[in-house]
Amino acid sequence: MNELTSNPAPPLSQEDMTTYATWFKALADPMRIRLLNLLAVQRRSMAVGEIVEHLPVGQSTVSHHLKVLAEVRFVLSEPRGTSNRYAVNEKCLECFPAAVRAIMGLDADRAA
Repeated sequence: MNELTSNPAPPLSQEDMTTYATWFKALADPMRIRLLNLLAVQRRSMAVGEIVEHLPVGQSTVSHHLKVLAEVRFVLSEPRGTSNRYAVNEKCLECFPAAVRAIMGLDADRAA
């Protein structure tokens, strides 16, 4: 018997489904994946201007993508003077894989 049938997880709640769909929607753009990867690899907070130097898009596009990623807490924004610095939310390393397991019915624990 496989994991899905031997110990089935309870169905996802409407709240969990909505949260997880929002997370996946935020990652549905390749530039957001690239931006998130850049911040993860840099392992430090970066200003929008610094981020723009590494990407083939302008500041307004980067700002838009950062806003989307910040809304779902994949990145954290830290005000510094008149600007913000952005960094990967390390807690995503724990929550996102747990969400995938829950969606696949492999884990009764929910990540939110």
